[in-house]
Amino acid sequence: MRVLTRSLEVWRLGVLNYLEALKLQEKLVSDRKGGKITDTLLSLQHPPTYTLGKRQIVHNLLVSESQLKSMGAELHYTQRGGDITYHGPHQAILYPIISLRDIGFGARKYVETLELTMIELASLHGVKARAGESGETGVWVGERKIGAIGVRISSGITSHGLAFNIDPDLSYFEHIVPCGITDKEVTSLKREVDSELPAEELIHEQLISCFVRLFGYNNVIWKDNPSLCDQQS
Repeated sequence: MRVLTRSLEVWRLGVLNYLEALKLQEKLVSDRKGGKITDTLLSLQHPPTYTLGKRQIVHNLLVSESQLKSMGAELHYTQRGGDITYHGPHQAILYPIISLRDIGFGARKYVETLELTMIELASLHGVKARAGESGETGVWVGERKIGAIGVRISSGITSHGLAFNIDPDLSYFEHIVPCGITDKEVTSLKREVDSELPAEELIHEQLISCFVRLFGYNNVIWKDNPSLCDQQS
């Protein structure tokens, strides 16, 4: 019996400005719709950045934009689902540009599998995480949020994605109501484990491996810092 080859290109981009990453996603989504590229996964981190989802509920940002600038943080309005969230150093971010039709996933199953990707990563480090319950989004450890999800799906092609807290500066979350949910804490893998964490690069690799396995890819092509200029032209 022939095994169907399901290919995924994984781009390891390091630290990338949010707007650069957004432009890159838009270009890759267009190329994926046109059948020019295979499914692609962007693995990266951002400098300190706050993003609002398409509902743009600004009152969940608790400081002014001028205060954000003084903190060295950016604010961007996006077309993804979800509310306000924070991205920054020591956070593992995955932006999948994949065809849901090709893998036979609906929107709900897609989001649930993103949740499972982060739950499985946490379990590798002895942390019991769970999907959000009624009114909650993302992934939680008890009543503390460890991972966020905000996706966009256009003509069956995904963009945006997930952010998992390895060891970010959690004080940045004090300036927002994360994902619009009040009276809940934000946590990180570092805060939840009793032992020393491995190198962040390894944790990023583990997250990618969880994604690859749960989404059923069996042919992974790795690209380190591919030329963004070529892709965005």
